[in-house]
Amino acid sequence: MQTFEISRLSVGQRLSAFFALCKPRVNTLIVFTAMIGMWLAEPVMAHPLRFFIASLGIALVAGAAAAINCLVERTSDALMARTRMRATARGAISAAETLTLATLMGGVGLWLLHAWVNDLTMWLTLATFLGYAVIYTAVLKPMGPMNIVIGGAAGAMPPALGWAAMTGTLGIEAFTLFLLIFLWTPPHFWSLACYRRDDFARASLPMLPVTHGLQYTCRHVLLYTVLLTAATLLPVWIGMSGGLYLAVAVVLDAGFLGYALRLVRRYDDALARKTFRYSIVYLTLLFTALIVDRLLNL
Repeated sequence: MQTFEISRLSVGQRLSAFFALCKPRVNTLIVFTAMIGMWLAEPVMAHPLRFFIASLGIALVAGAAAAINCLVERTSDALMARTRMRATARGAISAAETLTLATLMGGVGLWLLHAWVNDLTMWLTLATFLGYAVIYTAVLKPMGPMNIVIGGAAGAMPPALGWAAMTGTLGIEAFTLFLLIFLWTPPHFWSLACYRRDDFARASLPMLPVTHGLQYTCRHVLLYTVLLTAATLLPVWIGMSGGLYLAVAVVLDAGFLGYALRLVRRYDDALARKTFRYSIVYLTLLFTALIVDRLLNL
């Protein structure tokens, strides 16, 4: 394993390495869904400053959680091709530096939410941080193959955080947005875990394809995709969205179900990779359709 002498890195290089640990690509999707939650709660955007600060606060805490995740998993990350170049895995920055920077960043994010948004959003964001960085990463992930189902609750919180930021409350709409991501997470992650199963096995992480095999995992991908398809009808049923969203959801669901069925019928790694990539496009377009439909019906 390649290692680096921490003392030889400049301050800028250390900060750059830490920024990569915050998983900016993943957190872009997190902040995007939080923003959609805010837009849906307040389509006319009467409080743009609160919208901006809430987005920034959630982004900072999410980045801190990602960095802590990398810190806790640095040993297993070093064994996997997908993660072995993370700064914590290759020793580019120390554990103390990572923990200090993550604490500062997360603390600033929570302070912003407390001072400029509302305490409900701050406490929910803190609970989300603890759910991902501590409960999922340190406890659930190494415990058993259904870790992502339980731990996915933390990843499903951003749109509910956005709703709470603008309304100061949680209602059926926030729960619906939470449910969409909660049910989306298992098929999204398991398709990646299928084609990365050797990596997870090498790191001794009990992901579903490692413990129960590909066929069993693919059947669960299909099961959760069916549940997700049913859940996408909820925004229409509760009156949060209308015909445009429904049309987009039906098309996207058909595509996701098609991928899931193909995985069950004849698995291959290339198809699992395509399914994983489609799942990201799926969620982005689904949430975009929610806000476009809402704005067009003001």
